[in-house]
Amino acid sequence: MKQALSSVALVAAAALALPVPGAAQDAYVVGVSAAMTGPSAGGYAPVVEAIQAYLVHLNAKGGINGKPVRLIVQDDQAEPSRAAANAKKLIAQDQVLVLINSSLSSTYAPMIAESKRAGVPLYYAGGVCPQATFPPADPLQFCSTAYSANLDSEAAMAFIKGAAKEPVRIGFAAMAIPIARSGIAHAEKVAKSLGMTPVETQITPPPAPDYTPFATKLKDANPNWVFSWSPWVSQVRTFEALRRLGWQGRYLSFAHLNSEDELARIQDGEFYVFGTNAFMEDNLPVHAEIRAVAARANLKYPVSYLIEGFISGLVLEAALKKTGWPPTQQKVLAAMNDLKVDTKGLRGGPIEWTKDNHFRTRQHYRVWRWDPAAKRIVQVQDWKTVEVTK
Repeated sequence: MKQALSSVALVAAAALALPVPGAAQDAYVVGVSAAMTGPSAGGYAPVVEAIQAYLVHLNAKGGINGKPVRLIVQDDQAEPSRAAANAKKLIAQDQVLVLINSSLSSTYAPMIAESKRAGVPLYYAGGVCPQATFPPADPLQFCSTAYSANLDSEAAMAFIKGAAKEPVRIGFAAMAIPIARSGIAHAEKVAKSLGMTPVETQITPPPAPDYTPFATKLKDANPNWVFSWSPWVSQVRTFEALRRLGWQGRYLSFAHLNSEDELARIQDGEFYVFGTNAFMEDNLPVHAEIRAVAARANLKYPVSYLIEGFISGLVLEAALKKTGWPPTQQKVLAAMNDLKVDTKGLRGGPIEWTKDNHFRTRQHYRVWRWDPAAKRIVQVQDWKTVEVTK
């Protein structure tokens, strides 16, 4: 974690070296409360580092509408009380145009309260998309993060139903945080509607010191599939504990920031991940751009961890460019209510927000696994598009 913190400091220093005056009226000021340190940092700090690096890159090219973007990052360690204090400070003292959350869902309620009190847009970039961003959307909440509880659960169950060659006995695993519990509960309902048989659900503390007891209960229920939708640490450690216990079934989890590297590390042909961000192995022109931006910023996290943050940078750029100059919170809000962002191939299509939909109008899913014979990651399912209507 010391390496990760040093990279944040390097990016911040690079930003300060650019002509970014401290006064809010001389820059587009954006505030972030994120889990930069603590047990959950691995899933969120890379997103913020990538946003910082992207904005340093953007400022070096002249900023937006001839003005720089100033990013103020506050560490909440995934603690609700810290997130509340951060939100108050960013709004009252720093007068940010947009408030960003990149942390566990347990930090959402206090930040939502501060956002509503001040009328400041709250943008989830790295934090899971809450239901409030779906139609009919909350007026102040927006999200571009790759994952969302109910929609992901539906996509996952549809994939398992299509991939299974036998009747499905399915187990579920999740971390004991609100949004993960909600996602798994929805997945169980969908599984039943598709004719699957749920056999066991295990909820682990955030994080658990030992996942063996939870994996044991799952294994004893004899599932042939297990689905996990949670922070990566919970997903992967439950899977590894199951394998140590001798379970031989198939396991599906969400493709978080580090999943591309983790598939190559684990090298298990029946460990599947699904998600909405293109892997670096696609080698698109935008991936070369990410590598270049990361190299200039001297980031310590692998480039494969940075895609989510890069997308967030694209969204901020598009929203602030449409806002114009001089900016106000109300003008930013109006821009975000009618926005279409070209993801340059990092997603299966653009991110599009409307007045009633602050998630996106379409979501696109891929599925990957490790191929032991080919000794590489392979796509099991190419982009599958889902219309977002509710």
